[in-house]
Amino acid sequence: MENNSISKKVKPMIEKWKKDYTFKTIASSIISFGVSILFALYNGFLGIHLLSVWHGSICVFYLLLIAIRGMILLTEKKNIAGAEQEREHCRCRTFVISSVMLLLLNLALILPISLMVILEKPVNMGVIPAITMAAYTTYKLTMASVHIQKQRHSRHGNILIGQLRTINFIDALVSILTLQNTLIMVEQTESSVDDMFILSAVSSAAIYIVILFITIRLLMIGLKRYKK
Repeated sequence: MENNSISKKVKPMIEKWKKDYTFKTIASSIISFGVSILFALYNGFLGIHLLSVWHGSICVFYLLLIAIRGMILLTEKKNIAGAEQEREHCRCRTFVISSVMLLLLNLALILPISLMVILEKPVNMGVIPAITMAAYTTYKLTMASVHIQKQRHSRHGNILIGQLRTINFIDALVSILTLQNTLIMVEQTESSVDDMFILSAVSSAAIYIVILFITIRLLMIGLKRYKK
């Protein structure tokens, strides 16, 4: 009887996950919200315990990410009982504010990226954990890219849902930055330091420019829509 009761509750949720894109986005963002909290706490602890500037700066990044996701999710929760015009106004306002916060997020990335480029990021893992991290990051980026593509063809009209997907994509790009630096430091030798420095600098700059471009584009879209 108990199993049947659980099954009756789970099945509608699964069906809703498959058919309702908005519900799927919010649910996955809540999971990402929880994971971001764990990452912030973990890096904050290491930053204090090891007196690590890098871990401290990454903690700040995840705290900003938590604030942005939390604000968007809270807006959607409040919008459930509101009128359509009021919901749209709240979404546009939250979109603009969160886009500005994303610019702050970009500024917060400058320090950890600089430390990664000069190979000052602390690394406490071997090859196998690094490969595992690579597999997870690849999955994360793939899923974020797929949903970004789906978002372009979606007709739900909710700008915050699109922003959540874009934030997930930015999060995945930052994971690539961390991963590539980790792999470089795990595999580097004394003779390859200069080459690794160039590789890290070029790839980090390219990814950061992409993140900055996405953020500025979001802000322009938000301001234009808010004025209308």
